[in-house]
Amino acid sequence: MLAVQQIQQARARALDYFRRAGIVITPLEEERIEVADFGLGDLNRTGLELLTYVNTDRYCAKEMVLFPGQTCPEHRHPAGGSQPGKEETFRCRWGKVYLFVEGQASANAAVAPPKGDERYYTAARQSVLEPGAQHTIPPDTLHWFQAGKEGAVISEFSSPSHDESDLFTDERIVRIPEVEK
Repeated sequence: MLAVQQIQQARARALDYFRRAGIVITPLEEERIEVADFGLGDLNRTGLELLTYVNTDRYCAKEMVLFPGQTCPEHRHPAGGSQPGKEETFRCRWGKVYLFVEGQASANAAVAPPKGDERYYTAARQSVLEPGAQHTIPPDTLHWFQAGKEGAVISEFSSPSHDESDLFTDERIVRIPEVEK
């Protein structure tokens, strides 16, 4: 569970990363930056800061921040109703992102899953995204990603997003953050 003060600190830190990337965030958007610790209570290790610009029944656009070494845990976006599952394209804007998807394991991966949680990370084909590089993830594909030493800012363009229905490999994950009252 996140304390209000933790959320405020993470938002302020995320804003600094957006500025480094040259991304202008309005005051109203600042208040909408979501801070996700995935219910694990260790935001700097496993977490994500994100701002959703638009999410309609046709498309979605987001900005995401990862602090240095921070990992977004392994998950997939399953089919739901008439939707085949979310297809998303990540474009690195600043820093470096190590993206892992299903498939043949990459030799000499540059980063590893968070220590002690390795069993929850099975996607092993690594792509390294630096500013200007992008990668499209097909629907219902297991994936996870981690920032490099300086952190990262990523733009996401996708089909409609239903974060509450994401399926995580780690059964401890709580996708929608709980905030201390």
